[in-house]
Amino acid sequence: MPKQIWKRSHYLDRMTLGELWVAYFQYPAIIAYIALSIAAVGVWFAFPATALQTFLAAGLTVMAYPLVWYALHRWVLHSRWMFKVPALAATWKRIHYDHHQDPNHLEVLFGALHTTLPTIALITLPLGYAIGGTGGAAAAFAAGLVTTCVYEFVHCIQHLAYKPKLKLITEMKKRHMAHHFHDETGNFGITNYFWDRVLGTFYARPERPAKSPTVFNLGYTPEVARIYPKVAELSGGVATGHPRRRDAA
Repeated sequence: MPKQIWKRSHYLDRMTLGELWVAYFQYPAIIAYIALSIAAVGVWFAFPATALQTFLAAGLTVMAYPLVWYALHRWVLHSRWMFKVPALAATWKRIHYDHHQDPNHLEVLFGALHTTLPTIALITLPLGYAIGGTGGAAAAFAAGLVTTCVYEFVHCIQHLAYKPKLKLITEMKKRHMAHHFHDETGNFGITNYFWDRVLGTFYARPERPAKSPTVFNLGYTPEVARIYPKVAELSGGVATGHPRRRDAA
């Protein structure tokens, strides 16, 4: 792989698992997460919490992630209010609209650092500090960063042209593909669908025979774009139809 790997586009449905591993560890956001998690460990050594405090801070962070991700994915990333606010339209476009417009485009699959890092810090630092002061906050922040790396990689696997060997990952991929290509109003989890089951958004495709008409545009249709044009202006228009077939149209 060339050193300038991220100066060209990558599409997961055209990549091998080996190519993904190489690209993943060269992506700037992943490098930033790893570097910051190492720095957080350094802070822990400078201001250590007890073993119990550290375990609780990191463990509760990992346990909270499925609910936090579900809430963000359902009520922020899939919101229909952000594109109506000009100041937030570009953020909504970058953090999720572009991903649903072309689900296999690797560069827009990864979260943007200017949105992910403040979110991780907001969730982990107060929790960790309440448990173990500065050391607890550092442990929670490091756990949040590492968990984010795991989520991002599993998300990549779900879009990769690759059949997972583990049944658990295969089931995750099946649910996520339904979310992207059948009905975006359910299956919001990435590595865990517990909260989908609890809150009634978990589904298998046979349970929803009709395909959602907004699965690729998240409700930002040409009609909506005429009223709220900011995302369309940034995107060069509103793409319609299946992303894999647009080039052939």
